[in-house]
Amino acid sequence: MPIYEYRCDACGHEMEAMQKMADDPLTECPECREPALKKLVSAAGFRLSGSGWYETDFKSGNKKNLVDSGKSESASSSGGGCGSGACGCAG
Repeated sequence: MPIYEYRCDACGHEMEAMQKMADDPLTECPECREPALKKLVSAAGFRLSGSGWYETDFKSGNKKNLVDSGKSESASSSGGGCGSGACGCAG
């Protein structure tokens, strides 16, 4: 479940809450009991890096570790994107 950050517009109290994505946003501040909580936009809590990521992750067949081989050919030929557009890049 994602962790969401909230700030109360009435008293300035900040908090985090673990909620399902389908849950309604919280509105009542636990400090001042006013219905003034607002959900904040924050950065994701993970980063994809390290030697465990493979060029062909989520595909079947031969997997090549990108760290062991230096720069990947697919990343350099497509401008650093995934090449398929599946990740939201231009492909």
